[in-house]
Amino acid sequence: MNFCEKLKAGKFVVTSEIGPPKGTDIKGILGDALLIRGRVDAVNVTDLQSSVMRAGSASVCHLLKDLGIEPIFQITCRDRNRLALQSDLLSASILGIENVLVLTGDYPTLGDHPEAKPVFDLGSVQLLEVLKGMQEGRDMKGNPLQGSPHFCVGAVVNPGADPLEPEVIRMEQKIAAGARFFQTQAVYDIEIFRRFIKATAHLKVPVLAGIVLLKSVGMARFMNKNVSGVFVPDELIREMESATDRTATSVDIATRLIRGLKPLCQGIHIMPIGWNKMMPLVLDSAGL
Repeated sequence: MNFCEKLKAGKFVVTSEIGPPKGTDIKGILGDALLIRGRVDAVNVTDLQSSVMRAGSASVCHLLKDLGIEPIFQITCRDRNRLALQSDLLSASILGIENVLVLTGDYPTLGDHPEAKPVFDLGSVQLLEVLKGMQEGRDMKGNPLQGSPHFCVGAVVNPGADPLEPEVIRMEQKIAAGARFFQTQAVYDIEIFRRFIKATAHLKVPVLAGIVLLKSVGMARFMNKNVSGVFVPDELIREMESATDRTATSVDIATRLIRGLKPLCQGIHIMPIGWNKMMPLVLDSAGL
């Protein structure tokens, strides 16, 4: 079964992600991907994550396929107009990529080229609608395509949004536009996630709970201050403060979160954020 077939069958899935390099040397990230080959169901390839200039997602997705790893092609609305978005999606399909995750994208001022001009010609819901039409054989203007792409299309959701209702409405819009699964923003509070699952139970769509490995107290405080909808509880911050081995403590926290979230959702999406070498340990510890 491929990733999409597992979702349709209601199987519990595990995904992770890698970021393309800032350059042409791909040995390191391919080595990281090989560490989890056969252990996760798919691997996201980020698209200029945090607005930092890197190599493109589609080329790395293609290389993962050559290694027998099923990729999820991330595409953001930040850097491309509607022509380039549609073209890149067609190119991804030609390369044999079968999964797409649609995102709005971080604002360029957060990245290493803060003077870059943002595009945002389309929003994520609009791009999902365009992608739905492309899969039906037409471009955004209704012109026929000479061969249609076929993707398992996903989107993102923030279960910690406050208030939650607008996030649920937007999730409903994304489903209507063609989203077939969701990966969430980082979750550190199981009760907040439980409330989100209860509020979205009527949608009956696979949700993969996001796990970001907590590297330090500074990271926790930064997210609490700067990342909307992400809240690291005080008790986890105190646990990191008192840790004699922060790596082991980070793995332990991730393990507890995964075990607590697993009964509530259809999958886990683990974002190592540079700690890719830790992924086998996290998977072992969490029994995945």
